[in-house]
Amino acid sequence: MNYWPYIWVLLAAMLWGTTGTAQSFIDGTAHPLTIGALRLSIGGFTLLAFVLWTKKLQLRSIPWKAVLLSAATMALFQPLFFSSVQLTGIAIGTVVAIGSAPVFSGILEWALLKRRPDRIWSMATGLAIIGCLLLFADKDAPAVDPAGILLALGAGLSFATYAGVSKNVLERMDAVPAVAVIFSLSALYLMPFLFFFDLSYIAATENLGVILYLGLGATSLSYILFSSGLKLIPSSSAVTLSLAEPMTAALLGVFIVGEVLTGIAWVGVLLLLGGILVLTFGRKKADSKRKALSIE
Repeated sequence: MNYWPYIWVLLAAMLWGTTGTAQSFIDGTAHPLTIGALRLSIGGFTLLAFVLWTKKLQLRSIPWKAVLLSAATMALFQPLFFSSVQLTGIAIGTVVAIGSAPVFSGILEWALLKRRPDRIWSMATGLAIIGCLLLFADKDAPAVDPAGILLALGAGLSFATYAGVSKNVLERMDAVPAVAVIFSLSALYLMPFLFFFDLSYIAATENLGVILYLGLGATSLSYILFSSGLKLIPSSSAVTLSLAEPMTAALLGVFIVGEVLTGIAWVGVLLLLGGILVLTFGRKKADSKRKALSIE
């Protein structure tokens, strides 16, 4: 079994997990929606310019229906997620949104592709979700807002749908051109937000550096890695591996920002790691057994 697709997706999730720490270095008031719009704009348009310059984009090969839906779901994820975080707090919003995505992904694959989630995926997803819950169990959270929970669930469904639909795009396109087109369209969807919120914080040199990192590192590079892995593994597995995002964010909070995790939270980190290991190495064992049965 080739481990690299799983590693690429895992690295992508770890890059996503750096966004919270990176945003903490922004000086001044920056609305989350403007950060999301700028991330997609920088990441998408930079990649689009690159693929056009290198002539790696063939317009005739673009499955427009799947591309437009992928772009819409990625654009929709941004306001749903950031709005849920505003209503419920970072801990609850992140856990519900990112934690629900693998469940939605498995349900979508089952309903649309008739691919029933296997025991390995169920075990890995269960460990990872419990790990997420424990990871943030020690956080001081405000009263749970039902509207915020619904928005977070919507964000999880949007990400799961993006993973499933973009996999269809990747059957026709390479990862870099696919990400370039999808994220450029997503940026166009979100650009109106840039006219309603203050953008003066971008003028500060240090803030511009953070925004550029979020666009190029935590968006362009991360989604190229995610798409490259997604092309070779089931979307439900890729979405489960994306649960490494909150784990990375928590660890960076400890080692970079100086936050403190309780014993329960560290158990959550270990369960998340366990879920990732079960998914990655459990697949190899299952594939080997399947091959042996087919030979017999």
